[in-house]
Amino acid sequence: MMSAPTGNGRADVTRTTPLRVDAQRNLEHVLRAAREVFGELGYGAPMEDVARRARVGVGTVYRRFPSKDVLVRRIAEEETSRLTDQARAALGQEDEPWSALSRFLRTSVASGAGRLLPPQVLRVGVAEEHGASEHARLPQQRKQPTGELRLVPEEPVAAGVAPEDDAGAAQLLDVVGQLVERARAAGELRPDVSVSDVLLVIATAAPALPDAAQQAAASARLLDILLEGLRSRPV
Repeated sequence: MMSAPTGNGRADVTRTTPLRVDAQRNLEHVLRAAREVFGELGYGAPMEDVARRARVGVGTVYRRFPSKDVLVRRIAEEETSRLTDQARAALGQEDEPWSALSRFLRTSVASGAGRLLPPQVLRVGVAEEHGASEHARLPQQRKQPTGELRLVPEEPVAAGVAPEDDAGAAQLLDVVGQLVERARAAGELRPDVSVSDVLLVIATAAPALPDAAQQAAASARLLDILLEGLRSRPV
C-alpha cells in the first residue's frame, strides 16, 4: 500500500523517482538506437525505425524529441563534438604531423563516426569549377586564396541542421584543418589533399557490415589503402 504523503513531501519523491529512472533509461535507449539506425540507414531513416530498435513506442520517442529534426540535431552535435575531441587529442599528443593525422583517422573510423558525420560537415562547400549536381553525394570544397575551406549554407537547409549548429562544425573543420596543414607543411601529405578529403576518408572507411569482426577488419584494411593514397611520395 502506498504511504501517505508526509509534510516534507518525501513520499512524493519516492513515488516519482522510478519514473525519472525509467525516463532516463528510455532516453539512453532512444539515443543508442538512433545512432545505430542513422548509422546504418542515414539520417533519412524514419522515427518508427528508431522506436522499434529502442523497443519503445514511437510516442515515447516524440515525447523526448518533438520532431525528427531535433533528434538528428542531437546526434549530429554529439558526433561533431566527439570528432573534434578526437582531432584535438591527436593534435596535442602526437609530435609527428603524419602520426597525428593518421591517429585521428584511425580513431574516428574505429569509432564509427564516419557513418554519422553531420550533413553540414559533409557539405563543406560547392566547387567553383564543377556543377553542384555533379558531386552532390560527396564532400565538396570551395578553394579560398589561402587554400582553406569554409562552410557554405545549403539551400534548402538539410533536415536536422540549424544555423547555430555551424559553430560546432566550424570548430571541427578548424582542428582537422590544423592536422592537415601540419602534415602538408612537413611534406608528408599530398599538397592537393583538403580537409574535405580527410572527412571523405572518414565517411568512406566506415562501412556498415552485419558482422562486427568483419566490419573492423574491412575498415582497417580500407583505411590503410586510403592513407597510402593521402601520403606524399618523393618524385
